[in-house]
Amino acid sequence: MKQEELNPFAIAQAQLAEAAEVLQLDPAMHTFLREPMREFHFSIPVRMDDGTTKTFKGFRVQYNDARGPAKGGIRFHADETIDTVRALAAWMTWKTAVADIPLGGAKGGIICNPRELSQGELERLSRAYMRNIARYVGLYQDVPAPDVNTNPQIMSWMLDEYEMLMGHREPGVITGKPLALGGSAGRTPATALGGMFTIREAAKTVGFALKGATVAIQGFGNVGSFAHKLAEEMFETKVVAVSDEFGGIYNENGIAYQTVVDHLNKTGKVVECPGTEPISNKGLLELNVDILIPAAIENQLTSQNADQIKAKIVAELANGPTTPEADNILNDKGIYIIPDFLCNAGGVTVSYFEMVQNGYQFYWDENMVNKRLDIKMTNAFRAVHDMSLSKHVDTRVAAYLVAVSRVAEAVRLRGWV
Repeated sequence: MKQEELNPFAIAQAQLAEAAEVLQLDPAMHTFLREPMREFHFSIPVRMDDGTTKTFKGFRVQYNDARGPAKGGIRFHADETIDTVRALAAWMTWKTAVADIPLGGAKGGIICNPRELSQGELERLSRAYMRNIARYVGLYQDVPAPDVNTNPQIMSWMLDEYEMLMGHREPGVITGKPLALGGSAGRTPATALGGMFTIREAAKTVGFALKGATVAIQGFGNVGSFAHKLAEEMFETKVVAVSDEFGGIYNENGIAYQTVVDHLNKTGKVVECPGTEPISNKGLLELNVDILIPAAIENQLTSQNADQIKAKIVAELANGPTTPEADNILNDKGIYIIPDFLCNAGGVTVSYFEMVQNGYQFYWDENMVNKRLDIKMTNAFRAVHDMSLSKHVDTRVAAYLVAVSRVAEAVRLRGWV
């Protein structure tokens, strides 16, 4: 039996190839869109608290900026690889295009375990990374943002370092900032909220009521925890299982968001939350629920477990949680997949709103941000769903068709290919 491909960039390229075939994309255009336009590798020396110097490996990939400045987060992760960064930069390119915002796609990362670093070491690493990428980023060039294991404080250090290097204020060079430094209202829950808008539309399409529907959420970081909160508040769904890197919890009668958060704040993990029983990551994914939300990392739904998935809707708030082989199995089972770069596009959309507000120094309230996000996400969902119906393809291929055609048009108009 052929071994399943788990390299995220190879998966991203395979997904693009499928869309290129349906679109009958010019071979030269396909070749151009298969690879990043530019990428940077950095060796970053940092003075540690004990006086030693440790060298970290950092990356920044600018995949495509035909539609506008590159945009994408920065990850701090012990298992970061250049192929993961390339894949995420590619998916950001398609994400900004499917959301129809005038940006391209980028991604960055540092190989490190932030839990092993003191605050001082983390700040020195963050500032050193910005010193390396400063000449390649800017409001009209490439705009970083938080991602896995990075947060508004890290963005603040990076913004400050950039502005000190450049000698002028440019708040729009970084998004996901604290409000006090020019962040946008509504940015923190934006990825999860955008996902909720797509779940609402998908439920209409599939034809079931969200009130009382059962939900399982893999991953309880910023995105997964807000997904739990918003699913309860907006739709009165019943979240029966959640998990984090330490394990999962389950209660068939539902688990209240506040109960989990109170326990998490005390213990640092969701396991052993009162009124729940333990569940494995495998068990959570295979629960008989209406909606499964993978909100953790790549390659969680594979050929090994896709046959056991029972959800009506898989809402991919994580990047790349489903392999192509799993896609085929889930589609054959009639499961409605909301593909990652549609489902989780709320974060980059509100990041774009943040850039706009920084540009003209006038800030919107959260209600306005959320209303505009709803319009963007609903329009994006409809474009993908309509493409799926018109071309008789699954939703992921449809999302690629919408996004790739938009990027290819910009590339053609610029005369690059």
